[in-house]
Amino acid sequence: MRAMSILLRVLSIVLAVRLFVVAPANAASPLDYTRTTLEQARVIVAGNRTHNEKLAALSTLFSKLLDTDAMGREALGPHWSSFTPDQQKQFLVLFRELLQRTYVQKLLLFENPNFVYAGEQSNGAGAVVDTKIVTPRDQFDVTYRLKPVGDTWMATSITVEDVSLTANLGSQLNDLLSRMSVGDVLALMRRKYGNASGAAQS
Repeated sequence: MRAMSILLRVLSIVLAVRLFVVAPANAASPLDYTRTTLEQARVIVAGNRTHNEKLAALSTLFSKLLDTDAMGREALGPHWSSFTPDQQKQFLVLFRELLQRTYVQKLLLFENPNFVYAGEQSNGAGAVVDTKIVTPRDQFDVTYRLKPVGDTWMATSITVEDVSLTANLGSQLNDLLSRMSVGDVLALMRRKYGNASGAAQS
C-alpha cells in the first residue's frame, strides 16, 4: 500500500509538471498571432479615422507585436557598446518610434490592403511567418521572424521584399555615427521622433 501511495504521488507530480510545461501550447501559434494582429491593422487602415488617428491606433497595436528593443540593438550593431546606459535607454525609446512610424507608414500607403498568410516555419527557439500584402495592382512579400514571449509572440525582424527594415535603418545609423557623435545622433532623433527629454512623442 505504501509503495502504491508513493507511486500515485509521483505520478501526480509528473502530471502536474507535464501540464505546466505544455500549457503554452494553448496559446496562439506564431501564424495565428500574426494573422490576428494584421487583420486588426487592416480594419484600422480601412476605417474612417483621420490619418493621424490611424497612425496612433496602428502604433499601439504593433507595440504588442514588434520587439523594437531587440531590433534597435541589432540595428546599432557594434555601436551599441559605445553608448552609455542612459544613451542606450534614450535610443531604444526613439528607435521604437522610428521603426513603428516606418512600418506603419508603409501600411498606410496601401488602400484597403489584404493579407495572405503563406505559412510558418520553426526557427530554433522561434518561428518565421511568411505573409503577403495584396492590393488591386500589386503584392509585396513580408516575412516576420518571431520569438515566444509568455503566451504571445514578438517580431524581432521584418523583411519586406527581401529588404530587412532593421538592416536598412542600421545602415542609416551607421552612416550617421561615422560622421556624428552619439549625442548628436540622439539629438537628431529627438528632433524628429521625440521631445527634449528623449521620450518619444505620442
